[in-house]
Amino acid sequence: MENILWSMEFSNIEEAKKEIAKIGSTLPGQNLMAPKGVLRAIKIKNLATKAANILKQELLAKGGDCATSWGSLDLTVPTTDVLCFATEKVWRQVIPKLKMQPFGLKALAEEIEELLHNLNGLPKYELDCRGKKITLGKRTIIMGILNVTPDSFSDGGRYYDIEAALNHARQMVAEGADIIDVGGESTRPGAEYVPAEEEIRRVLPVVEALVREIEVPISVDTYKAIVAEKVLEAGAHIINDVWGLQKDPKMAEVAARYEAPVVVMHNKTEAVYEDLIAEVISFLKESIKIGLRAGIPREKIIIDPGIGFGKSLEHNLILMKRLNELKSLGQPILLGTSRKSLIGKTLDLPVNERVEGTAATVTLGIAKGVDIIRVHDVKEMVRVAKMTDAMVR
Repeated sequence: MENILWSMEFSNIEEAKKEIAKIGSTLPGQNLMAPKGVLRAIKIKNLATKAANILKQELLAKGGDCATSWGSLDLTVPTTDVLCFATEKVWRQVIPKLKMQPFGLKALAEEIEELLHNLNGLPKYELDCRGKKITLGKRTIIMGILNVTPDSFSDGGRYYDIEAALNHARQMVAEGADIIDVGGESTRPGAEYVPAEEEIRRVLPVVEALVREIEVPISVDTYKAIVAEKVLEAGAHIINDVWGLQKDPKMAEVAARYEAPVVVMHNKTEAVYEDLIAEVISFLKESIKIGLRAGIPREKIIIDPGIGFGKSLEHNLILMKRLNELKSLGQPILLGTSRKSLIGKTLDLPVNERVEGTAATVTLGIAKGVDIIRVHDVKEMVRVAKMTDAMVR
């Protein structure tokens, strides 16, 4: 019989175990071999040169490797970025060694250990949205967009009065929305600032009506603590902050006091980056720290890469390609690409003709580990998510 051979890649230990089990290996054999089949390339920025050289030596000794700057070899630079290549097995052997080393390597080893744990996938769990429960990890969660603004880029003015907003929310729930996300201030590029009093005037009556009549959790898209407090008092369940708890210093405390889950999104005023992914991850890490310090439980913090916010078309495309790298933070991921300029510029299409482009981004996002998608076209994206889930979950 002719031999058949091909290349395989495993994103986590469980995937490797399943394939090894098919060969007929015992469970102890699966546990022993699976870590050898999962490659983890880890990038570290601004590592002290002495620490980088020890890290490289330890990896080389166990069969891994580490790329460092030329100046790190003769200690002519104080720090260096490093890119490490090792299997899970090698990392497991190297981490205990690093914990015994100086120059901050003990703390680094603990961070690497946590990162490896995160990359092997979040367990399924129930997100408690102030009494309403959503199961994360079982299937992709659909967040339907409800803009009660006169100037949002896609549907500004369409749902500006309470009855129109309620009817649209009912429609989205009937089509499969798991969450309704209400926004009272357009966050499109160039949109005018809306004072908190006006945002509350727009959003609060709608939230009060939705809480009475809609069975799914209600999220409010705001970065102002006073708005968050008013809508949480009215019964809203989630706060979706496009500035990741970093614009209003009181936001995290308000969310913690009301025991509300938060979505923390990456944002920036100018689309200028030295290292796009590093800066997005650094920003989101700071948002997570702010939330934790305020008393928000880790399991109630959801991260969002902020597609279209402070990013060029090229930045958005790169971020979409590398979405899976956000899994290193160990938090559920929300993706909001619906009808955005990323799609319009790529396909040269107006806002009302971007459903297929949105579907492409949703599919890729789910394949790369996204847990929640924020969309306008609920019926269509529910179908896209269900099909993608069947293939990748």
